[in-house]
Amino acid sequence: MKSAPFLLRAVLFAAMISTGCCTWAAEPQAQPRKELIEKDDFDGDLSQWVVEQGPGGTVHLDQGALDIDDAKGCTVWFKKKFSGPVCIEYEATMIQAGGANDRVSDLNCFWMATDPKYPEDIFVQSQSRGGSFKKYDFLRLYYVGYGANENLTTRFRRYPGDGSRPLLSDQDLREPKFMNVPNQKVKIQLVADGSQVQFFRDGELIFNFQDPNPLLEGWFAFRTVRNHMKLEHFRVYRLVH
Repeated sequence: MKSAPFLLRAVLFAAMISTGCCTWAAEPQAQPRKELIEKDDFDGDLSQWVVEQGPGGTVHLDQGALDIDDAKGCTVWFKKKFSGPVCIEYEATMIQAGGANDRVSDLNCFWMATDPKYPEDIFVQSQSRGGSFKKYDFLRLYYVGYGANENLTTRFRRYPGDGSRPLLSDQDLREPKFMNVPNQKVKIQLVADGSQVQFFRDGELIFNFQDPNPLLEGWFAFRTVRNHMKLEHFRVYRLVH
């Protein structure tokens, strides 16, 4: 005959399983299916993009890559507006080859961006922004500054559209493993899936933000300053659950 403690443990174990308290016993969550909705291999022209750039910089196509060589600040917007849930992917190489702007810093991006004053057209104030970073403070968006500030910080921010740029302590990374490596191609993935907002580098989840008031639609842009980089294989996927 089994002892009372043994029977008590068995009863408790059965109760835990029946109520779902054992997380290991739960069914694995299905990953969303990805459906391609937009792409650019940068082998044609720049007709899908809008460039906002300060003086002294250039943006052009170079053998299947978008080449951004910037001196004073640059934002390159994809023209089409996306609604979530989406995953945006591209490959990036930070160039270090002796050029004037080869600083290996600021592999940055905006996504789900809108202008609260003109929610249906983010380009109304395009010319007045001119690539100056502070001119974007009043947009509503998600932002990652990857290897920014002389390649010393990697940060995630949610711009609320009021001029502020809140930063939480767990969204401010400073370890060398989270910085840019010169002349090494990396794959970036940006996710906006309802309240779940994520940033991946080479398949590794770097930021995972739960937004209580998620940005459900907006525009995407490459963003940088005083840097030379090449972007390739731009893709946008609809996430289907």
